[in-house]
Amino acid sequence: MLNRVVLLGRLTKDPELRYTPNGTAVVTFTLAVDRRMTNQQGERETDFLPIVVWSKLAELCAQYLKKGQQAAVEGRIQVRNYENKEGRRVYVTEIIADNVQFLGGRQGQSSDESYSSGFERSAGFDGGHSRDSFDDNPFANDQRPIDISDDDLPF
Repeated sequence: MLNRVVLLGRLTKDPELRYTPNGTAVVTFTLAVDRRMTNQQGERETDFLPIVVWSKLAELCAQYLKKGQQAAVEGRIQVRNYENKEGRRVYVTEIIADNVQFLGGRQGQSSDESYSSGFERSAGFDGGHSRDSFDDNPFANDQRPIDISDDDLPF
């Protein structure tokens, strides 16, 4: 099974930092992500996705991310439910982030920083602090098909 999501969008407001009773940091924010396709009026629709970040990465997000700033988030989709005060079952879908890259900020700020949780480091990824940006991707913003033979595919 695979549950991975990668998002690129802008924060709709400053992150909200809280701590659990045992002292673990948790930050929440909403990421506005434009859809690729336009609607009938030629406008792009936007999805507003709730992001949850835990521990040290949460504290870094609270310190460095601000409303309007662009960020890339990698994580997993989680659906949880609870019973509200009226006795109704409420379902919540959110993204649990384990890697956040702080991209170019508002009004000419330029801060491409990447931070990961311990999951990324333990999984063998380049966790921690990285200066890589999406500009290094040779396929970024290129809508042409990739010329590759079936013999080159591993599946």
